[in-house]
Amino acid sequence: MNPQTLRAAAAQSRAQAGLAQRGTPRDRPEAADVRFTSQLRAKKTVRDDGLEYFQVEGYASVYERGYEMWDWYGPYTEVVSLGAAEKTLAANPEVVFRFNHAGTPMAGTRNGRLELWEDSQGLGQRAFLNPKRSDVQLLVQAIEDDDVREQSFQFRITRGVWSPDYTEYRIEEFDLDRGDVGPVTFGANPHTSVAARSGEFLASIPTLPPLVAREAYTLLSQRPDLAAARTQPAPAGLPPAPAPGPAPAAVPQGRSLSLLTTQLLVAKAED
Repeated sequence: MNPQTLRAAAAQSRAQAGLAQRGTPRDRPEAADVRFTSQLRAKKTVRDDGLEYFQVEGYASVYERGYEMWDWYGPYTEVVSLGAAEKTLAANPEVVFRFNHAGTPMAGTRNGRLELWEDSQGLGQRAFLNPKRSDVQLLVQAIEDDDVREQSFQFRITRGVWSPDYTEYRIEEFDLDRGDVGPVTFGANPHTSVAARSGEFLASIPTLPPLVAREAYTLLSQRPDLAAARTQPAPAGLPPAPAPGPAPAAVPQGRSLSLLTTQLLVAKAED
């Protein structure tokens, strides 16, 4: 199925499900990791307290720029609207600065060493990092070497709307409180972790080992939503769903995928 057909089918499924009343796409993580290319800058600076810091500055989000996401029904385009951070910034949210959304925070709004703002470009951040920390030194060196040049932020959607054809979801307002911002290793084409895993799984289906494919077939055949879908007409532009073929050869009793994996591990350990 080509990408255009897949997007059209997903949009039609959303329309049939009546998503007009839904605030967010189905199964989208509450605090999604959305990533953007951002020109990071790092330099030494002395603040009012007389101490020297590394100042790292960039944009954690870019407004009015579409990026691909996936939900329960398939792919769609997501856009963060201009001004989406206005309300949350006015409420002085508690946000921390971290690399790759992990590890000990390097700065935060609570101690005044993380500054956030928004303008016509997007959500900007300026962090003041302790140069005595080894993790800070490594991050700054990676930025100076141009090995790290992208940014991300985690947030909760508080208001959004679907386009009339359900191909685009626009985030009109988000909440940053107890979220984080900061550099990430990769961020040009953002996906949620669920979306990334879904895409990887779909791409791997043609080359799955027979045992894994058989186990996946068995598990999918037990899902009631997929069984119901086979009795419904196909979305416009798509061929009807094929009739279920013969059941795959049964895995012998006691030879499940988990058991085989365990046996292989035991055999390897005995070598």
